[in-house]
Amino acid sequence: MNYVLMDKWNEAYIDELQKLFEQEWWTKDRKRDDIKNMLAHSDIVIGLCSPETKELIGFSRVLTDYIYKALIFDVIVKESFRGKNLGRALLEVISEHPSLQKVRHFELYCRPELLPFYQKWGFTEDLMKLYFMRKTNH
Repeated sequence: MNYVLMDKWNEAYIDELQKLFEQEWWTKDRKRDDIKNMLAHSDIVIGLCSPETKELIGFSRVLTDYIYKALIFDVIVKESFRGKNLGRALLEVISEHPSLQKVRHFELYCRPELLPFYQKWGFTEDLMKLYFMRKTNH
């Protein structure tokens, strides 16, 4: 599948990103102003667009210190474009990003049904009894 990497996040793309977020259980309640703030404070933001329609069809972002850790968030492909290797494209763009070449550990969290997809990329769940923890503020 062909795609175009996004280079500018205008208001229309923020609306399309909110629609992408609405299709996923973990992002469905995100509000537009919060999404704008998130984009401004993420270290690396990746958007994939359809070359024909210019619509947003894939998204991911990274928080990183650029040397030890890069935490990948929100790997999302628009439902009607799934099965066309766009999830793979998002991970390729991230793993080949020039600013991330010195990073030692790429990390993410996912649901069990996505383990096989991420394991193809070398991600492992064998982290010697490391636990994911969360504290909610609001």
